Amino acid sequence: MISLKDKTYLVTGVGDNVGFGWHIAKKIQHAGGDVILAVHPRVAGIVNKFLTKDKYADSRLLNPQDSGNKSEFSPVAVLKCDVSVDSGEDGIDELVNSITTMGKSLDGIVHSVAFSPEAKKPHFETSRDAYLTAMSVSSYSLVAMCNKLYSLMNDESSVAGLTYIASQRCIPFYGGGMSSAKAALECDARALSWHMGEEKKIRVNMVSPGPYASRAAKGIADIDAAADEVATRSPLRRRIEADDVANAVLFFMSNLSSNITGETLYVDAGYHIAM
Repeated sequence: MISLKDKTYLVTGVGDNVGFGWHIAKKIQHAGGDVILAVHPRVAGIVNKFLTKDKYADSRLLNPQDSGNKSEFSPVAVLKCDVSVDSGEDGIDELVNSITTMGKSLDGIVHSVAFSPEAKKPHFETSRDAYLTAMSVSSYSLVAMCNKLYSLMNDESSVAGLTYIASQRCIPFYGGGMSSAKAALECDARALSWHMGEEKKIRVNMVSPGPYASRAAKGIADIDAAADEVATRSPLRRRIEADDVANAVLFFMSNLSSNITGETLYVDAGYHIAM
């Protein structure tokens, strides 16, 4: 079993109790790690509801398969952070200040942030503003966070981000500049792996999940149809689950991945080789 005992991890982009970020954070805590959530100010109240209300208690269970274990997900802090803003209230600088005030250093960062105001529009109809917003929020935010949080990161710690196969293939429904942003994100991860690995030996990797019916994905397209296609055409002939992705990120957060960096790991039942 992977142990992250006495380590602290920052998980960004959690907005509900269904998406990848939530499941990743739970896996990290289940492995013994402390979790700090960085959430957009707009969804801070929503996240707090999932963390405190009795009706969501089942989704907080760290190990739902173990009926005798009622341990619940409980982050050490929920910090507001708008990753499109470097400084000022709720910006990345404020996030750094908050973690510093807590006296915490980081053993890992999970980047699970993506947004375009025109994600439903075809790529060729995307406005300049929407394209640049997608790049800023979905890709540049990783560069900014690594730069500003570098001093708080321990040696041989890890950064993992979530990408999508639209970075490499044409996925028509993934519009609004998001496919370009994911391509940039993967390129950024390779460049960051070089710079962050030189002295502190920090690893930077990407996980590329198959289609998954999160609330955010449902707002873009018929994600259930895309997931069904994976179940039909992938070598493993099945959909992916959020825990599949969380397990991959947990691997990257652990010392089992101690000599892996600059990589993109596909968690899509092999669909990327069969398209």
